Amino acid sequence: MEAQLKNPKNKYSIIVPTYNERLNIALIVYLIFKHLGDVDFEIIVVDDGSPDGTQDIVKQLQKVYGEDRILLRARPSKLGLGTAYIHGLKHASGNFVVIMDADLSHHPKYLPSFIRMQLETGADIVTGTRYVKGGGVHGWNLMRKLTSRGANVLAQTFLWPGVSDLTGSFRLYRKSVLEDIISCCVSKGYVFQMEMIVRASRKGYNIKEVPITFVDRVYGSSKLGGSEIVEYLKGLAYLLVTT
Repeated sequence: MEAQLKNPKNKYSIIVPTYNERLNIALIVYLIFKHLGDVDFEIIVVDDGSPDGTQDIVKQLQKVYGEDRILLRARPSKLGLGTAYIHGLKHASGNFVVIMDADLSHHPKYLPSFIRMQLETGADIVTGTRYVKGGGVHGWNLMRKLTSRGANVLAQTFLWPGVSDLTGSFRLYRKSVLEDIISCCVSKGYVFQMEMIVRASRKGYNIKEVPITFVDRVYGSSKLGGSEIVEYLKGLAYLLVTT
């Protein structure tokens, strides 16, 4: 890790929600340790009662890396993505919090860029974006790309949040900022990400972007379906009225 990323005052709590990620969780943990080197961090796995044995794998990882570096904070069943972050935040000891997916769509190689951007700019939030130069999407079919792009265009048009990628979920937050924003949010599903960044923008927080390439999951199946799209449209209407 470059010397400029080493700040003894900073600790990063990385919240990783999981559901049936047995095939991915070990690799994502290995890659986080590989790319963050001796940065002070902890990984908080919030598992929603995965029936595939995800928690057993996490317990094995704790034996390798230590229970102080890998925290398993399980819940009994699927309770929503937004509440998973709230649950993980309660157990975070860092002054910065990273949220990322466990399915390898968010590559840990970008974490140093997030940290560097925050240190250089003093940003309250650093968010990964697919929609600027250097960013992109790999592995999606045309319909999925159009759906995602359309969702962002709609949000940009009606909410003018000042960021290019509202539906992404790979972000670094100053912990105090995340606690403030999360207390205002009512969404629990995929709309949660959009509501978070819109409310942060309205509150005047300093938001910076880092280009990332989003890669579709290698193992397992996508959890995005028609019901999530409907919820997104409802959430967009809600934010249009309330922000």
